[in-house]
Amino acid sequence: MDILDGIASLADRYDGYVLDLWGVVHNGKQPYPPVPEALRQLKARGKKVVFLTNAPRRSWFIAGMLDRMGLDRALYDGIISSGEIAWRMLKAKQHPFFAKLGRRAVHIGPERDLSVVEDGVAELVEDAAQADFLLNTGPDPERGSVDAEAYRPALEAARRHNLPMVCVNPDRHVMVGAERLICAGALADIYTAMGGECFEVGKPDPAVYDPVMEIIGDVPRSRVLAIGDTPHTDLAGAQAAGMDALWALTGLAAFAHGENPSSETLRQVALAEGVDPLAAIRGLRW
Repeated sequence: MDILDGIASLADRYDGYVLDLWGVVHNGKQPYPPVPEALRQLKARGKKVVFLTNAPRRSWFIAGMLDRMGLDRALYDGIISSGEIAWRMLKAKQHPFFAKLGRRAVHIGPERDLSVVEDGVAELVEDAAQADFLLNTGPDPERGSVDAEAYRPALEAARRHNLPMVCVNPDRHVMVGAERLICAGALADIYTAMGGECFEVGKPDPAVYDPVMEIIGDVPRSRVLAIGDTPHTDLAGAQAAGMDALWALTGLAAFAHGENPSSETLRQVALAEGVDPLAAIRGLRW
């Protein structure tokens, strides 16, 4: 697998760019240093840039997070998040899984994720016995972000009442600074192992790329490049959506394979994941 130093050599080949956030644009605390310049170069060439993230919060909330990190809104054209898509699906109730859900949800996750149920798309209750479904946005401050087993009692309570789970972040882990933390997908794994029903909102589902393309506009998918650090979600999702993908060797990729993995190591991992990225890239830099 080829390993690129930057995206300059590919810039003329694509008109749209779909970028993961955590592990590609920023480390959970601040943008990676080369990222703003790379985005400036893309925008100067008239490219469309959309962030597609499995974060379990609505897009407006994530835009505020990026503002606080100092990332200029002129450097991107839009944000689509798992939280945004989940909110839309809960509101529309058109998808078969969501059409059968009641309104009352018991929530696992932090308070900062509650934009997912704003405008009354769901009513939160404390007791699983009173709920129609389980809303899983990931770890909370009380039970921590390191061990998914800490959530087993709450998951068992939901399973006893046969609650379907809406998992609003299919990621299993994320890097925040130098720490590898669990995400909602890690809790979904436990729940499905119990026999619970679960719908995961976000990458790698190719359907989440449709609202991204609405922002990008009249560009064929063959002219859109996705960049992500996780084969299971970012690369698999782009492949299923008919887009080329670059594997960013930052974020979870750096944690798993080190700062300077060999081309052969990356090729074998990609084969095992069933993905075929265009190349790897050392980071989102020009």
